Amino acid sequence: MGRLSGRVAIITGAASGIGEHYAKGLAAEGAKVSIADLESGDGVVRAIRDAGGEAMSQVCDVSDPKAVARLIRSTDEAFGGVHVLVNNAALAARLVHKTVDELSSEEWDRVFAVNVRGAFECVKAALPVMRRQGYGKIINVSSGTVFKGVTHMLHYVATKGAIIAMTRSLANELGKDGIRCNAIAPGLTSTDYMKSRNDIAEMLIGMAKSRAIPREEVPGDLVGTCVFLASAESDFITGQTIVVDGGAVMH
Repeated sequence: MGRLSGRVAIITGAASGIGEHYAKGLAAEGAKVSIADLESGDGVVRAIRDAGGEAMSQVCDVSDPKAVARLIRSTDEAFGGVHVLVNNAALAARLVHKTVDELSSEEWDRVFAVNVRGAFECVKAALPVMRRQGYGKIINVSSGTVFKGVTHMLHYVATKGAIIAMTRSLANELGKDGIRCNAIAPGLTSTDYMKSRNDIAEMLIGMAKSRAIPREEVPGDLVGTCVFLASAESDFITGQTIVVDGGAVMH
């Protein structure tokens, strides 16, 4: 039996990139996986099923509370619960680097709507199911940029700082319900999309040199931490942020 046998996990933003790796990693440990994304996650579902796992996919805008409610309801009906929620969906790689005076109010609000309110909407919708179970794991995805004060991405960095604050507050509020809430803070990660952009490809090389473990970070580097936080092995851990970036940040 896998470490997550009998558990149901929702991963947002999991049709590609790091989220896809989270979904496959949790499924490999026995979790029934529900994939949510603006794009179809059918390809990831097929890969999981071909490997002997169970998965479903639903197109969902996490900033739309009605869409999120449908996601939680359909997952609960199909798999009989929601034990793990991975709030991975975010506007990130496709954002254009800008100075603070170049940022528009509209862009600021859109990034917050997805990166922060999206996580809030998912948590709020999943709570009744987790409370019914008397158990739940919320895994929020922050960023190592929060600890570095990275420039020219103020809207993004601010949302990821908010995610850490939310994680701590939720941990205190929901612990009595048997719900744990922790965060993962990845470093700059070499996904297929990131490698396809020449400007970011150069950043990946430079970042690798700044790490205690001097190599590029790949999506697989993050899966073990996600599985650990989703499993019973971390049942007495809550309110924490684990930085997974090869030692570029130490806190």
